[in-house]
Amino acid sequence: MAPRRVVTLLPSATEIVCALGGGDRLVGRSHECDFPEFVRSLPPLTAPKFDIDGTSYRIDERVKAIVENGLALYRVEGERLRALRPDLIITQSQCEVCAVSERELMDVVRDWLGTRPDIVSLSPETLADVFKDIGRVAASLGLAAEGQALVDDIEGRMAAIAEKARSLDVRPTLACIEWIDPLMGAGNWMPELVELAHAANLFGETGRHSPYLDWAALSAGDPDVILICPCGFDIDRTLAEMPALAARPGWRKLRAVREGRVALADGNQYFNRPGPRLAESLEILAEILHPEAFDFGHAGTGWRPYI
Repeated sequence: MAPRRVVTLLPSATEIVCALGGGDRLVGRSHECDFPEFVRSLPPLTAPKFDIDGTSYRIDERVKAIVENGLALYRVEGERLRALRPDLIITQSQCEVCAVSERELMDVVRDWLGTRPDIVSLSPETLADVFKDIGRVAASLGLAAEGQALVDDIEGRMAAIAEKARSLDVRPTLACIEWIDPLMGAGNWMPELVELAHAANLFGETGRHSPYLDWAALSAGDPDVILICPCGFDIDRTLAEMPALAARPGWRKLRAVREGRVALADGNQYFNRPGPRLAESLEILAEILHPEAFDFGHAGTGWRPYI
């Protein structure tokens, strides 16, 4: 029997469930799940154990201190979760920093008596993994056909962009910045998106976690375009963090800065959510990299130039 009461403990899983047509089955969500808009009315079942306010540097310090002590970064509201009587809980094991982990969830449900919910744990590192996870979620909901249709649609949209981008003469170099202080590049599926958008990715490897990045390496790479999309930050918060980056020695000498090709993107809503809106993320990349050829209407909402 298909589950009728579903809890998703990460935003990408919520988006996958809704894109499959299963949004009416959701009874609970994580504190970060905010799309589609109606999910905000669902009870949040998680919360961070650290202060998420402050600068990139301060947040990084707090997170490292917790992780180094072997502690969990997030709290699961166990009693509230149990009261919802979920048939299925979707969590993740890809990143201890990004959302509640499978380990944290198992600590909560271990002592539940009676019927325990099924647990699906997602761990995407590449685009293929994202598509596979969509299929797994779809199967767990009894919506396998809808899952295949969703994957086909996303792959088709991406392929159309890639085909058009490959026909262009210009293939710019691109530096993707996923954290500002300390500097981090972008890994996992991001290098694949960059390749599909017909650009040369300078930092980060497909299928590997985002790497720390030396300022000297960024300066030496002198990219044609810089995309800044910090994990968990919207554009306004990223803009507030930019003085720390713009104060680096030699910032104004970088080619991308001189030519006005630094873009701020909503990393929270798009690039760092391994779900259906990676298609929109590729659209944003195409607009930034090839403005003469692509205009999907994301400028001003999904991204904006840094001036």
